[in-house]
Amino acid sequence: MGWTRGRTIGRGSTAVVSIATDNGSGQVFAVKSTQLSDSEFLQREQRILCTLTSPHIVAYKGCGISSENGGSVYNIFLEYASGGTVADEIRERGGGGGLDDGIVRSYTRAMLLGLEYLHCNGVAHCDIKSQNVLVAGNGAKIADFGCAKRVGDDVSSDDWAPQIMGTPLYMAPEVARGEEQSFPADVWALGCTVIEMATGRPPWVGLSNPVTALYRIGFSGDAPEIPKFFSKQAKDFVAKSC
Repeated sequence: MGWTRGRTIGRGSTAVVSIATDNGSGQVFAVKSTQLSDSEFLQREQRILCTLTSPHIVAYKGCGISSENGGSVYNIFLEYASGGTVADEIRERGGGGGLDDGIVRSYTRAMLLGLEYLHCNGVAHCDIKSQNVLVAGNGAKIADFGCAKRVGDDVSSDDWAPQIMGTPLYMAPEVARGEEQSFPADVWALGCTVIEMATGRPPWVGLSNPVTALYRIGFSGDAPEIPKFFSKQAKDFVAKSC
């Protein structure tokens, strides 16, 4: 496939995400890239993504190696979501407020359906948060499977993530303690994300230091504070998640 790389739209610890255009059709897509010599994590992500097909998960479109600036680059081709991330949408509202109730419900439902699909297929995402949920024309979609892993007895060594991964403020207590990271941790992170979407603030307020955050989340027995303005149904949902 002939394609042209465009501007950078995201940058993580192991890869860069750019907009790209198919030279033949003009179709716009996203490409996640890293140097081939450092592509172990991205190739593991590709092996998981290529097995997944759900309207609630960013679509995988293929992979390839390109020659750029005198080096070899490993690329994953993905669906491009022009709406950005849920985190972007929260930021754009300004004033520290959250998203409208209807939007929160819609995005939460999409994430639930996406997680249900992943877990039924033996995949734990391990880094659910607003920054990793894309906004597309047909709703929210779970993205960024850089921390994802397969769960189960028949998992090959190629698909097993040996270390605890994710973002401290969204980690479940057992993950913060360095214990098992599996499906329940995704549900906890979803609850944290619902709080963030509704309030416009991180799920844990005042925990800017990652070490302090990990200690409190892992060992204090506390849970994120559920907003008082939540409906009874919303409070019950978050309480069961976190």
